[in-house]
Amino acid sequence: MKIIKPVINERRLTILVFSLFFAWLLSIPFEGEILYTLIEITKISYGTFLIFGSIFFHFIGLIVSSLIIKTKSRARLLMLISIIYCMIATTVFFMTPSVLWIIAVLSGSFLTGSCVAGWAFFLKNSTHRSERIKIIADSLIGSNVLMILINMTAVHVSVQTGLIFSIGVLILALLFASMLPKKDDEKKDNEDISIPGQSNVIKPLALLCLFIVILTISSGLMYQVQGPAYSHLRGLTSWYWAIPYIIALLVMRNLPKKFNRTYILYVAIAMIGLSYIAFMIFEHNVISYFIVNTLMLGACGIYDLFWWSILGEMLDWHRNPSRILGIGLSSNVLGLLVGGVVGRIMIFSEFHKVNTVMVVFVVVCISIILLPILNKHLLVLLNEHAYLNKLLGMPDDEQNKIVKRFMEMGHLTARECEIASLLIKGKTYRMISHELSISENTVKTHIKNIYSKLNIKSRSDLMNVLISNEILTN
Repeated sequence: MKIIKPVINERRLTILVFSLFFAWLLSIPFEGEILYTLIEITKISYGTFLIFGSIFFHFIGLIVSSLIIKTKSRARLLMLISIIYCMIATTVFFMTPSVLWIIAVLSGSFLTGSCVAGWAFFLKNSTHRSERIKIIADSLIGSNVLMILINMTAVHVSVQTGLIFSIGVLILALLFASMLPKKDDEKKDNEDISIPGQSNVIKPLALLCLFIVILTISSGLMYQVQGPAYSHLRGLTSWYWAIPYIIALLVMRNLPKKFNRTYILYVAIAMIGLSYIAFMIFEHNVISYFIVNTLMLGACGIYDLFWWSILGEMLDWHRNPSRILGIGLSSNVLGLLVGGVVGRIMIFSEFHKVNTVMVVFVVVCISIILLPILNKHLLVLLNEHAYLNKLLGMPDDEQNKIVKRFMEMGHLTARECEIASLLIKGKTYRMISHELSISENTVKTHIKNIYSKLNIKSRSDLMNVLISNEILTN
C-alpha cells in the first residue's frame, strides 16, 4: 500500500517560515523582550548600544540584500544559512556577557534583515498580488502570536526557558525553509505585467518610503518613552502589548475588497496622536496602559498592513523583488531608529512628555498631508490594491458607465471593452482567458489592439488614462 505524504504548498510554507523566523527577530535582537530582560538582569553597560546597534544592522541588512540576493535559489540558501547561524548565536546568551553578545546581536540582526528582504521572492511567487495582503497579514499575525508566547515564557518562567523556546522556533523555521522551492515557477500568473519605466516606479516608492519613515517615528518614540513608563506592569505588558496589533490585522485582513480602507488610515493616524495625549494626561496604571497601548498598537496594525501590502504588490514592478521589499522595510526601520534616538534624548529632558506629544503632533500633521498625495501616485500602479481601489468600490451601474466611456473614447469593440474592464480590475491574461473562454493568444491580441487604440503601452498607462480623464471620479 502506497503511503501518501502530506504536502504543504508554497503559500503556507511562505507564511510559516516568515512567522517563525520573524518571531525570533521580534523576541530577541529587534528590541525584543528577551534582549531587554537580559540587559536588565546582567546590568551590562553597553545595553543601549545593543538595542540601537541591532536596529541599525537590521537596516543595513535590508539595504544590502538586493546586492546579495538576486535569485530565488540564493534567497533560499541565505535563509537556511541564516537560520542555522541564528540558532548558534542564541546559545551565546546562555554564557556570561562578553563581546560575543555584541557579535551575536548585530550579526543576527543583519542576517535577518537580508532574509526578510529575500522572502520577497517567495511572497511574489506563492500567490497573485491581489491576494498578498492576506499572506502578509497571516505572516505578521503568526509572528506576533509566537512572539507573545516566547515573551510570556521569558517573563513568567525564566529567560533561559524563553531562549530555549526561541531556538525551538528556529528549528521549525529551518525545517519549513528546507521545503521551500529552489527555483521560480516556469509559468507565472503575472506574466502579462509589463514592467514600467524606472522613473514611474521610483517616484511612488520614494513617496511611500517617506510616508513610512515619518509615520513610524511615533513607534520608535513609543519604545523609548511609553515602554519604560509601564515597566512596573511587566506581567501585563508581556502578553497584551501586541494584542491590539493582532486584532487590527485580523479586522483589516477580513474586510470586504469593496470597503475603502483609505479612510481607516486617517483614523489610525488620529489614534496615534490620541495615544500620546492619553499617555501625558493619565497616571501610568493598568487602565492607562490599556487605553494607550490599544490606541497605539491598533494604529500600528492598520498602517503596517497598509504599507506592507503595498510593497507586496509593488514586487511585480521590479525584476528583483528583494530590492523593493528591502528598501521599503528599511524605511520602517529607519523611522523606528530616528524615533528611538529622539525618544532617548527626550528622556533626559525635564518636560519630555510635552516634547514627545509635540513631535507626534508634527508627525500626525505631516502624515495627513502626505496621505492624499501618496494615494494619488500609488493608484496609478496599484489600481487593484485593497486600500486604494476605487473601481471595485463602485456599484455595478457605475462600472458599466466606465466601460461605456471606454467604448466611446477608444472606439473599442464589445469584446475589447469586456477585456479592458477585466484588465482594470487586475485580472491576468490567464484569468481573462478562463473567464471569457478564449485562448491566451486571443487575449494578448485584443489587449494589443486596446493599447494601440488608446495610444498606451501598459496596464499602468491604462490607469493613467482613466485618472487623467476623471473617469474614476465622475
